[in-house]
Amino acid sequence: MRKVIIDTDTAGDDTIALLTALHYFKVEGVTITGGNVDFDQEVENALYTIQVANPREPVPVYKGFEVPLLANGTGRHQTVEDVHGSDGMGDSFFEKAKQRPEEGHAVDFIIEKVKANPGEIHLLAIAPLTNIAMAIKKDPSIVKDIPHIYIMGGTNNSLGNITAAAEYNFWVDPEAARIVLHSGVPITLVGWDMCTKFSIMDDGDHEDIERLASKGSEFFIQINKVVKQFNKKVHRLNGTTHPDTLLVAIAANEDVMTKATKYYVDVETKGELTRGYSLVDMNNRSGKEPNVIVCEEVNRDMFKDQLLDVLKSF
Repeated sequence: MRKVIIDTDTAGDDTIALLTALHYFKVEGVTITGGNVDFDQEVENALYTIQVANPREPVPVYKGFEVPLLANGTGRHQTVEDVHGSDGMGDSFFEKAKQRPEEGHAVDFIIEKVKANPGEIHLLAIAPLTNIAMAIKKDPSIVKDIPHIYIMGGTNNSLGNITAAAEYNFWVDPEAARIVLHSGVPITLVGWDMCTKFSIMDDGDHEDIERLASKGSEFFIQINKVVKQFNKKVHRLNGTTHPDTLLVAIAANEDVMTKATKYYVDVETKGELTRGYSLVDMNNRSGKEPNVIVCEEVNRDMFKDQLLDVLKSF
């Protein structure tokens, strides 16, 4: 079983992605990055999700950076409780988990775990890339020891979900995204456009999930209450979106990704209108060496089967 660290801003679909990772991988640890909702709430959401999964072995949770590298000069960033609910869990307000976060810092944990297991720890990045970028900056020698980073972030020449130009994770910390994309570590990128094309679970899918009548399916329905309404109102999408779970599903079985191409990818850090825009150079107009495998098509039925398999297992 492959070893992973999952770096998350735990809210909504991050929790289902975490369940998916716990199902398919040996999760060495969970690191928390500032993103979706209040940072301490993100930590609690990760701890509660692990409690739902009840893994055989302990899965430590480490607090990382609460704000992006430059923090827009304000020390803060925009959270999105309107998408996920005030608790990030569909306004479910679950009980506090028994497990508590570890004392160490997420960046130090990433470095130490990678160095102790060279070539073995894959990184599943479903949040702004602040923690991973800082780990690379603090100890660049880990680059050669990371076999792969799977990133949910950016778009491939498509509209974003936080601005017209940008996807949320890259928009929150574009400087971190640029550091990671140019680190030299092998990367697979699953963008927001893949989510809207292939990961939406509509009313019929939700009925299939409810029929599982498992602890996992009940959890899924609860944490998706707010985003389901948000998607109908704002994105005009009939269903819930699962970009983070799709990323982890692809990491678990790359056959889910039916088309992918290696392109040169960069991130806009300074644009007045395009902060966080991901440049995917499909025609190689830059003349630069391709650096990222970009997911372009997904077997949607296979993804749904994986999701059902995960939810019925808990």
